Amino acid sequence: MSRYRGPRFKKIHRLGALPGLTNKKPRTGNGLRNQSYSGKKSQYRIRLEEKQKLRFHYGLTERQLVKYVRIAGKAKGSTGQVLLQLLEMRLDNILFRLGMASTIPAARQLVNHRHILVNGRIVDIPSYRCKPRDIITAKDDQNSRALIQKSLDSPPREELSSHLSLHPFQYKGLVNQIIDSKWVGLKINELLVVEYYSRQT
Repeated sequence: MSRYRGPRFKKIHRLGALPGLTNKKPRTGNGLRNQSYSGKKSQYRIRLEEKQKLRFHYGLTERQLVKYVRIAGKAKGSTGQVLLQLLEMRLDNILFRLGMASTIPAARQLVNHRHILVNGRIVDIPSYRCKPRDIITAKDDQNSRALIQKSLDSPPREELSSHLSLHPFQYKGLVNQIIDSKWVGLKINELLVVEYYSRQT
């Protein structure tokens, strides 16, 4: 299954807020239309929607998400929390959380077009897993910095998580530590996602 490139509002109306997918808001309502009939949902549908929420927020294909679930399942600790940590530490998500990109798709484009350096080296893989003490900077190029400045000039969406530091005038972000689950930028029940996949096998 390929990465979703259809109407973004359609997903917001069905699944609720997906800040990584779009920074725009629907003109009417609050993007939570599906809550009006939530009482009629089956347990399977509830788990499916949580899985879809995770997938569309982080911009993953189904195959990528399955891979992350398998990696998380083999790691120590809660599978759900490890899964969220893996997704949050992706380079495209780190750029988004730093405010250097307005959405995760925009961050992915920055990386794909070779505008971003990690520890002084260009990284063009959006799924690159960032580690504590990684230094993320814009390429020393007017075009690269202009793209990032446009996002930095926008009002911040939320308080910057303690696992990151931003130096906007240097177009630089620092990864201080692995993210704590309380700072995950998406309201989600990760256990339902794990249950969804455990029931598929």
